[in-house]
Amino acid sequence: DGRLRVALPARRRAPGGRALTIHGARQHNLQGITACIPLGLLVAVTGVSGSGKSSLVFDILDRAARQRFYAAGEAPGDHDWIEGWEHLDKVITINQEPIGRLPRSNAATYSDAFTPIRETFAATPEARQLKLTARHFSFNIPGGRCERCQGAGVLTVKMHFLPDVEVRCPTCRGRRFTSQTLSVRYHGQDIAQVLEMTVEEALELFRDVPPAAARLQVMSDVGLGYLQLGQPATTLSGGEAQRVKLAKELGRRGTGRTLYLLDEPTIGLHSADINRLLGVLQRLVEAGNSILVVEHNLDIIRAADWVIDLGPEGGAAGGRLVAEGTPEQVAQVAASYTGQFLC
Repeated sequence: DGRLRVALPARRRAPGGRALTIHGARQHNLQGITACIPLGLLVAVTGVSGSGKSSLVFDILDRAARQRFYAAGEAPGDHDWIEGWEHLDKVITINQEPIGRLPRSNAATYSDAFTPIRETFAATPEARQLKLTARHFSFNIPGGRCERCQGAGVLTVKMHFLPDVEVRCPTCRGRRFTSQTLSVRYHGQDIAQVLEMTVEEALELFRDVPPAAARLQVMSDVGLGYLQLGQPATTLSGGEAQRVKLAKELGRRGTGRTLYLLDEPTIGLHSADINRLLGVLQRLVEAGNSILVVEHNLDIIRAADWVIDLGPEGGAAGGRLVAEGTPEQVAQVAASYTGQFLC
């Protein structure tokens, strides 16, 4: 109803001397453009669908970065050369691909939040008395998991000509662990109950465990507070998977010389969550890193320090550099559809 809105930044960071420049980009419909990406800023790549955003950022820049920093074999899209690599020590792409193809993977294990949680259970007097270690509180390792279902909580029944059916494990009743492991409690909760908690609930429970609280807090900051810790990775949406990846990267010790590439991280997000996500992105930039985000969301574009607008249309009528500059400068370019909506 207009009472709340995503606030514009108090100031925009100005481009400095560092930049990454892609010369002669002509992958797909790109028209041999030269795009200069100022580093140390939040940069949005905009334009209508089919204007060449993904070709520039992911087909060319991402593949070239993986080839340079990680010796990847996939060749980048057509371009002449890229200069400015010396300003970076790594490039991290956070896209909407699944974080795991097996139900055993979940947000807690992927983001490394589950490791300090298991260590906390192993440090309790009950666990020490039973000689249980952190590995006994993992459903992926023999020891404390239910061996009937091997920690899955379900058994798969082959139906021959019909799709397989999953039924609850009759031994552990879907709780994934042995009765001995489940007898250990932390503030009244066993490990299976913790996996059923949301990130916000677990954050409150492990508030006094700094390694766990730090990782859970980051997941909450990116708008995943509602997510159950044990929810299988295969059931996460593309946007949720992207934010779990972002949370994992935020949990690592940064060097301040990282370029993050994001692919429409706001898809499916409520405005309140976009506001929280934007705060996390700004934190990354304040630490000296650079963010290049392909985005249609106007709240993110308005909050960016710099905008690279491609188009003007999609397909053969796109692939050109229409405008670049601050959102205010792009808004003054009549040929930019993005600029018209930024006014």
